[in-house]
Parts: sequence; C-alpha cells; structure tokens
Amino acid sequence: MDLFEEVLRLKREGKRAVMATIVHTNGSIPSFESSRMLVREDGSILGTIGGGCVEAEVWAAAKDVLKAEAPRKMTFNLNNEASYDNGLICGGTLEVFVEPILPQPVLYIFGGGHVSIAVANAAHTAGFAIGVIDDREQFANRERFPMAGEVYTSYEDAFAKVQPNPSTYLLIVTRGHRDDMRVLAWAAKTEARYLGMIGSKRKVLSVYQALEREGFAPDLFDRVNAPVGLEIGALTPEEIAISITAELIAVRRGAANLKHKAVERKQATQPAGAKAATESVSR
Repeated sequence: MDLFEEVLRLKREGKRAVMATIVHTNGSIPSFESSRMLVREDGSILGTIGGGCVEAEVWAAAKDVLKAEAPRKMTFNLNNEASYDNGLICGGTLEVFVEPILPQPVLYIFGGGHVSIAVANAAHTAGFAIGVIDDREQFANRERFPMAGEVYTSYEDAFAKVQPNPSTYLLIVTRGHRDDMRVLAWAAKTEARYLGMIGSKRKVLSVYQALEREGFAPDLFDRVNAPVGLEIGALTPEEIAISITAELIAVRRGAANLKHKAVERKQATQPAGAKAATESVSR
C-alpha cells in the first residue's frame, strides 16, 4: 500500500494520523534519510524508519503529537547505549520529524440567513470547508454561498448524506424553533467534534425541553455549545460570525473550555453580548 495514498484515504474519511520522517542522519544507522512511517490513530503502522527502539519511541510519541496536533523533532544517538540494544548499535545519529496529519475541518451550517453567510465567510477564511443546508432554495444556493463545497436544500437529504466525524463541526442557525429541533435531534446523536446552536438561553432551553417531552434524554444535550460563540459584545451578523468562528478555532486548536456553555435547565436567563443579539438579528 502506498503511504501517501493512505494519507489521502484517511483525510477523505476525516481521520487523523502521524507521519514520522527521518530528516537528518550522521554515521551508520539502520535506515536512510527520508524514510517514513505512518502511525494511524488506532496505533497501526504503515512503513518503517528502521525498527527497534527508535521506531518504538516514535510510535509512543505519536499519541502526544496527535493530542497536541503539533509537530516535534526527535533526536537519537545510536552510540552503543544499552537502551538501543535491539539491533540499533550502529554508532550514528538521526533526527526524526514527527508531524500530525489532519483532515480539513468541515463546518456544516444549518440555515442560510444573514448570520450564516457571515459565518461561512469567516470560517472559510479560517480554514474550514463549508457545507450549507436550508430547505429554501433561495437561501441555500451557490450564489449566496460561493465558498461552500456542499449545498443541500432538504434537511432530510443532508441527514442522509452527511456523516459527521471527529473533524466535523455542526452549527444550527435555522429560521425557527421547529427546524432547530429537527436538526438538533439528528445532530446530538452524531460523532461531530463540535455542535453549536444560536439563540438566547431561554430559547435554547425551550428547544431542549420540547425534545425531552418527545423522549430525548436530557444528558444528550450536554455536548451542545449554546448559546453559541464567545462573549465579545457582538451585535451585527459580521460580529456574531467572528464570535462563532473564534469558538470554532478554539475547539479546533484545543484551547476551549466550554463546560460553562451547558444551559441550566432549572432557570434560563437572558444573556449579554452576542447571545442576546442573536435573537434580534435576522438569521
């Protein structure tokens, strides 16, 4: 199996991996410069950088590289040390560059209003692929969303074809409670990395309660980031889009602590900033 073909396959499926490449050698080593090894997220390996303890240490480091989603360089001195006695006593040194292989994050925006256009523009600029879903063709089309790689004009069609994975971000910005409920009922059960819904705390709570009356477990909504976006005092669709995109980036880079986003079910209060503004801004 070709190593780079496997990288493309993993990216298409939204899966992560780590590539280890020998970038510098000096002296006698059990491999050669530019040798590569791919470590999949499940720990399986394709290719080799020489075997033995070096390969084992790089394999172990791959977990940390994936967790941080940041590369590192590892240097090994194969100079008769006891720790390298598994066939690697060669008297040389080598440097291995270990980098994460990450699929492009995809943001699916449910709703095609003014806020959705602004979010699509901002998130696309930040490196997200964009998908747009709205059951009104005049709102979900290539003219309004030229940056979108996918456009759906039926929620049911999107539910059937979109298969969220850990590289998928879902944003609910539909035109009303009924559509919010439809999308959330589907989205909450997916493997998406991020799920956000626009609106005030009171509105979000009412959607949760309506779904709970239909039999949905309350803890199903604990992973929902709602009201969506960081608190920056946003008012306009463009400002709200920046607030939401900043939150997406924080989640992508592992810098977000969103436990505070879970809405209390006992009492709902009107929030400030971007959250309150979303109730008065046309979606």
